[in-house]
Formats: sequence, C-alpha cells, structure tokens
Amino acid sequence: MTSEPVIRPQLAVSASIFRDGRVLLVQRAHPPAKGAWSVPGGRVEFGEPLHVALAREVMEETGLEIEILGMAGWREVLPATSGGKHFVVMSFAARWVAGEPTLNEECDDFAWLPPDALGPRQLTPGLQDIIDAARALAEA
Repeated sequence: MTSEPVIRPQLAVSASIFRDGRVLLVQRAHPPAKGAWSVPGGRVEFGEPLHVALAREVMEETGLEIEILGMAGWREVLPATSGGKHFVVMSFAARWVAGEPTLNEECDDFAWLPPDALGPRQLTPGLQDIIDAARALAEA
C-alpha cells in the first residue's frame, strides 16, 4: 500500500517598502507569477521568526535593509492547477533604511512608484489592497 505525500500550505512573507512617498514593486521572473509586479518576499523557513524571514527575503531579492512597521494583512495564493502550490502570505509595511535595489534571479525589474499610481502594470492578485493597508501604517 502506497501513501500519498502530505501537501500543506506554505507560509510566506512580503513587504511593501516605502521610501520618499513611493513603494517598491518588483517584476517576478519565474512562474507562477512570471511577468507580474508584486512586492519583495518569499518563504519562511522552519523555525524562522516572521520578521527575520522578511528581512532576509528582502535582502536576498533586493539588497535593501528595511525597518518593519507592522502587519498590513494577508492573502492566499491557491493552486491554479493540480500540483500547484498553496501559499499563505503574511504582508508587512516597511520603511527603506539603506541600500539601492540589486535584484537577484527571482526578479526581472523594479520600480519605486507612488502607491496610488502603479500604472498599467499587471499586479499580483490583491496587491493594491495590501499596499493601501501598508501605506496607512507607513504614514501613521
């Protein structure tokens, strides 16, 4: 008798990073969101506190140091196809502290944009709501 592997949602973090009234967007380089614009983030490692995972993921993807301001919300990324992945993303507001964006292989491009004028870019689902909530924390 063979057993099916246990498949569970994966925990991830993301950061809406604000600098001089603008928010950092990155363009994803790999599926499932290849080509879409989002905010930096990624998986939480087992035993890793959320704030440590967030700072690590931002540093790995962008080379930036941040100050975490608070939690802006959460969203789920459900599998679109059989074999797809299920993520629960904890999204935080953050403020830029140091560094200039130096992207790793997970991102194709970046832009610092006014949070209410993200342009015609294809955004990941729910991103505008998360940025709006993060902006309220950043401006408080």
